[in-house]
Amino acid sequence: MKELDVEVLVIGGGPVGLCAALELSRHGISTLLVERHSGTSIFPKARLITTRTMELFRAWGIQDEVERAGMPREEYLAVGVGSSLTADDFVRAAAELSRDAPQSPTYTFLCAQDVLEVILRRHAGAVADVRFGATVTRVTPAADGVEAVVSAADGETLVHCRYLVAADGSRSQVRESLGIGTEGPPPIGHMISIMFEADLGFLPADRRAALAFLRDPPCAVEAVDHERRWMVQTGYEPAEGGSPADFTEEVCLRAVRDAVGVPDLPVTLLGVMPWLQQVMVATAFRAGPVFLAGDAAHVATPQGGFGMNCGIQDAHNLAWKLAAVLRGRAGEGLLDTYEAERRPIAGRTVDESLTNALITFRMMEGRLSMAEAIRRQADRRSSEGLVLGFHYTSAAVLPDGTPPPAPEDPYRTYVPVARPGHRAPHVWLTGRDGQVSTLDLLGPHFTLMTPAGSGWLRAAGETELPLTALEIAEADTTAPLTSPTWAKEYGLGPRGAVLIRPDGHVAWRTHEDTPSAATLATALHAVLSRP
Repeated sequence: MKELDVEVLVIGGGPVGLCAALELSRHGISTLLVERHSGTSIFPKARLITTRTMELFRAWGIQDEVERAGMPREEYLAVGVGSSLTADDFVRAAAELSRDAPQSPTYTFLCAQDVLEVILRRHAGAVADVRFGATVTRVTPAADGVEAVVSAADGETLVHCRYLVAADGSRSQVRESLGIGTEGPPPIGHMISIMFEADLGFLPADRRAALAFLRDPPCAVEAVDHERRWMVQTGYEPAEGGSPADFTEEVCLRAVRDAVGVPDLPVTLLGVMPWLQQVMVATAFRAGPVFLAGDAAHVATPQGGFGMNCGIQDAHNLAWKLAAVLRGRAGEGLLDTYEAERRPIAGRTVDESLTNALITFRMMEGRLSMAEAIRRQADRRSSEGLVLGFHYTSAAVLPDGTPPPAPEDPYRTYVPVARPGHRAPHVWLTGRDGQVSTLDLLGPHFTLMTPAGSGWLRAAGETELPLTALEIAEADTTAPLTSPTWAKEYGLGPRGAVLIRPDGHVAWRTHEDTPSAATLATALHAVLSRP
């Protein structure tokens, strides 16, 4: 049997696993990713990419490529409700792009998962060992990590790794082998997705939407691209004798034509996929050197588009911590903060997705008027408070005594704040080559930002740990970075400083303090669980 030594083994080649491999490689960690399927997904299981995930794609240099492959924001960031796509009662509500865009250098986007995975696989494969058509048949603990047997067409390989990231989906075999349970209500729906190709170019612009909920019969229509691919989602009741076998070609064609409202519409069926609509959270996200991420750790309903994005945030949170421990810059205690930080966020995200699903069910059962249905659906499509406003509480965050923001609607409303635990806010700065976002200055390392002349730059130069330190002036045209508002927006005085973790969340902040290498070193050691 062949043998292979890597620092991290990732099981699962969906978006979460591929993003884990990408981010680990950015930190210089040797990574092997194995995926049992021979290729990327042929079904667009997810489409919505949240603002926060788009920020990560921007940092990885793939934002433009993803946007070229996706759907125009202005046309498709909308939701519709009606009896059918062509019915007189169809109404549509679009996203308010101008309101949310200032919160980030990018914005929510739509790109079908089957297309996105191709992009992610290509980039992950350029920096990590990515093997599709390979199955992990055995995982056992070892003295210095984990041993796994990987079976592929060319035989078996015994893989030795320090850590394992299980991104192997909602029916995770790794989770089950570890005896980790799940929490959540019974399944809320047995669903069928019907992907089809049809020319719907005759639909006017006011009927183009990422998602349309229809009542006659109850179903949803999703835009997969902005040309010819679409998907109808409907359900069946096992308790009433229903099953996936009921969805013959004839039944599927009728479902598509009824949803569009054109009885003789030319349609080509591309695929039919049964799935379970459910929510769950694993009782633990870690067992020794093994970590759960994505659907292996939490499952959300599709309503809101949170599942894939929440999983990608898992990978981003975990990668820098594994790298810090593997490179000897952090103590093992840092890895305990993964579950402490991500599990509460996953729980809230799952709950919000369930709320969205229940609104949809009430609407499709006729318990809401069309006007009320579209109002509620449109309200819930704006979720920047959830996807940007979440914050971490753990040993890797040093509180500064300030309270968190308390918006009236924390689901919709994002309040930018540089309070420890929160994502560092986006502020446009003036650089030597033009505008640059504060987020563009962050990388796979800790970043210290401070007002020009504060003295913290020199203190940062005296620390032993890798650290990028940046001064931002108010208006000095000779300074590399300037902003008249940045210090105020980050809650800093003239001698303040903010320390930002590699995942973009604030680790430590001082409003006004005497610059000291010892103070900064103490903060870094505490965040990194160093003795």
